[in-house]
Amino acid sequence: MLRIAVQSKGRLYDDTINLLAEADIKISQSKRTLLVQSTSFPLEVLYLRDDDIPQSVAAGVADIGIVGENELMESGEDVEVISRLGFSGCRLSLAVPKDAGYNGPEWFEGKKIATSYPNILRRFLGERGINADIHIITGSVEIAPGIGLADGIFDIVSSGSTLVSNNLSEVEVVTQSEAVLIGNKQMSDDKKEILSEMLFRFEAVRNAEDKKYVSMNAPKDRVQEIVSVLPGLKSPTIIPLADNDWCSVHTVLDQKRFWEIIGKLKELGAQGILVTPIEKMIY
Repeated sequence: MLRIAVQSKGRLYDDTINLLAEADIKISQSKRTLLVQSTSFPLEVLYLRDDDIPQSVAAGVADIGIVGENELMESGEDVEVISRLGFSGCRLSLAVPKDAGYNGPEWFEGKKIATSYPNILRRFLGERGINADIHIITGSVEIAPGIGLADGIFDIVSSGSTLVSNNLSEVEVVTQSEAVLIGNKQMSDDKKEILSEMLFRFEAVRNAEDKKYVSMNAPKDRVQEIVSVLPGLKSPTIIPLADNDWCSVHTVLDQKRFWEIIGKLKELGAQGILVTPIEKMIY
């Protein structure tokens, strides 16, 4: 049985549970207990605070964990980063009042900075030889300058709307962050086998993201032109139809180029274009 530490609430919790569900790893959510076992996979889920996850994995309380990269960097725990998961993206940034007259990182010399991430901030300032007073806050860091508690802040930024609502400007992006899957370095071989299967499922789910399965009827005399605009996995599938002058073409398209390519297909005579979402994709 593999044990995974998961954030007990918040956006990262939602994204993690969605990933497990897409990988057909069923977790009961009827009762939010500390430890829940999957009904379809040899996995049990340990719900923790986000900042407790790196330590629990490093100590072997959990074998693996899904946590924000920012929390891992702050903790400094000795764990293995197994995979970057591509969701719950954000950045850690310095911000100051809009009218502060910011002129570069040296502006923070001698200033007071409020943050929940003192270790990351300390490293950033130390690399630049900046001496500042770091004021540790847990909670709403962004209100600190407005109430006179600090000159600036160092905090997570997603959309930036919270900074705007508190009359702050983002002035330095210190590091990017996303959800990462971390593991204990002393994991047993049996647990590594379970982990390998789970990673295989995760990869199949991620491969299908932003992909569409597209089928269409195409005139045979224009098939080569149609195929030339289709970026299939290897090559499109072409199936004969009852009408000898037509065939059916099947392929996978990326969402980013979807409408551009569909327009070209219509110009080349493709008809009956059917678009279907993809749940899993295994290469």
